[in-house]
Amino acid sequence: MTTTEERGYTPAVQGTGFRATVQRFGGNLAAMIMPNIGAFIAWGLITALFIPTGWIPNDDFGQLVNPMIFFLLPILIGYTGGRLVHGQRGAVVGAVATVGVAVGAGAVMGTELENASPMFLGAMIIGPATAWLLKRFDALVEDRIRPGFEMLVNNFSAGIIGGGMALLGAWAIGPVMRTVTNAAGDAVSWLVDRNLLPLASVLVEPAKVLFLNNAINHGVFGPLGVSEAAETGKSILFMIESNPGPGLGLLLAFFFFGPRNLRATTPAAMIIQFLGGIHEIYFPYVLMKPRLIIAMIAGGAAGVGTFMITGAGLTATPSPGSIFAYFAVTPRGGYVPMLLGIVIAAAVTFAVAAVLLGFGRLEPKEDPEVADGDAAAVPPDADPQPGTQPEPAREPAGVAAERTTA
Repeated sequence: MTTTEERGYTPAVQGTGFRATVQRFGGNLAAMIMPNIGAFIAWGLITALFIPTGWIPNDDFGQLVNPMIFFLLPILIGYTGGRLVHGQRGAVVGAVATVGVAVGAGAVMGTELENASPMFLGAMIIGPATAWLLKRFDALVEDRIRPGFEMLVNNFSAGIIGGGMALLGAWAIGPVMRTVTNAAGDAVSWLVDRNLLPLASVLVEPAKVLFLNNAINHGVFGPLGVSEAAETGKSILFMIESNPGPGLGLLLAFFFFGPRNLRATTPAAMIIQFLGGIHEIYFPYVLMKPRLIIAMIAGGAAGVGTFMITGAGLTATPSPGSIFAYFAVTPRGGYVPMLLGIVIAAAVTFAVAAVLLGFGRLEPKEDPEVADGDAAAVPPDADPQPGTQPEPAREPAGVAAERTTA
């Protein structure tokens, strides 16, 4: 399911190994989520403004929150996922099937939705799967439809496959995904209750620099965070992977103490990462010196710990993970905790990275091309090094023979 949209959001992935497979999976998640980020932001703004704990509570406008989170957003994801697989026909059946998953997870209009779960993961599965089935069917009957019956076959095949998958989603996939989501939420709650959520950085930060950030953010923390935000108005889970602080701290350390031939590249990278929210820009810096992953883990854990202590949280996924996106989805009264977590994460990452870089003393001062050789280049007229003797000049063989004869 490699698409133009996917390549626009994530780096192209080469190879067939496990890491490449997971990277493609993350790219597919991003390709389904990113085109709909505007809808997520709309939901986050409505939630931040009109829920009882929002900026301007309003019961009428607040009624938009549940239908959007339980129906609109999953259907958009299922629609986009189906479109990536089989164009407009795939989009239609993907949206139809997603309704079945939403209902199977407990989302029924007119109820309190207390036991329901937003089916983002279910939509990511059933939307592309339904479109793939329709694509296989279309390929099977492509040359067997009598002229004049194309529209009839196309419409009925889409209706039957989409409706059948909606029934399957309501009967099996929705309940299963709700169980999985609840289990993942319980695991995160276990970490939160024991003040161990910063330990998540031990897994998150190494996975990010392997370009698995989309799989982590959109596949794990995003859906769980939406469920929590629907109940409490905010969630710290939106801030674990997306925090721009560690990346900023790392790039600052490279600017001051990194290899001299790379320092000039870091200001632009800081702008792209911190203001633009494109975290992938700093991944190669870490991969260049793998020991710096320790700095990323330390900074990420410090940021998460600060968010926990100060009670920080966001109302929706800050995508892309820039400081501007953070301000846009921060609830009332949450700006200071949010900024404090970002600043501390950046400071800790910078300090640890600076130590690991030896405060610049580990980097050679001479031309890197010369330093990479086995020995430093010495000009022809340079004096010999102390403790060494120049090699005696060799005379031509004929001159040496005459001298011996004489």
